[in-house]
Amino acid sequence: MIRKELKNYIENNILSQYKLNDSGHNIDHANYVIDRSLKFASCLDVNKEMVYVIAAYHDVAHHIDRLNHEKIGSELLLNDEELTKYFDKNEIKIMSDAVYDHRSSLDGDPRTIYGKIVSTADRNISVEVTLKRSYSYNRKHYPELTEEEVIEQCRNFLNKKYGKNGYAVKKVYFEDKAYDKYLKDMDYITTHKKEFDKKIKEVNNLTK
Repeated sequence: MIRKELKNYIENNILSQYKLNDSGHNIDHANYVIDRSLKFASCLDVNKEMVYVIAAYHDVAHHIDRLNHEKIGSELLLNDEELTKYFDKNEIKIMSDAVYDHRSSLDGDPRTIYGKIVSTADRNISVEVTLKRSYSYNRKHYPELTEEEVIEQCRNFLNKKYGKNGYAVKKVYFEDKAYDKYLKDMDYITTHKKEFDKKIKEVNNLTK
């Protein structure tokens, strides 16, 4: 059970900042990761309030620096004086480390069970959402590319991340059947160019 005062603080001061992030890391994404984190935590002997705070903080700094958001978010949590009303110094350090460790592209595994919970929860399980996010990001950041070049760039990146040897495949620490199916679907579609081109155009309304 999350204390009402803590929940109010997080919702009003941390989750509210997600409106500054891009559509792929907005409040819907934050709540998605919170829900999945608490689901995994329900089967474990861990502090559920710590899990909640870590999940709430995990992408809060995405709008500040996408490439270093995990480091900045970790520092923001570590220096959040309000959290000292609910947690001791060691608990705050564990939460800060977990925010830093959640990103799947980082080397090594999360240092604690808390980092593993949120890292696993921070996995999209919708092919359609993935294709929308990938296209939106690459179209925005690479305006000089043709439509076909953007689509191929999306396919190459997603295959590197979700293909058989992808870095997002290796860092799953709890049973997650929905994610297992998602990985199979992503591996198939990213290794079949025609299927990928058709699907990404369809979900992004690019078909004529």
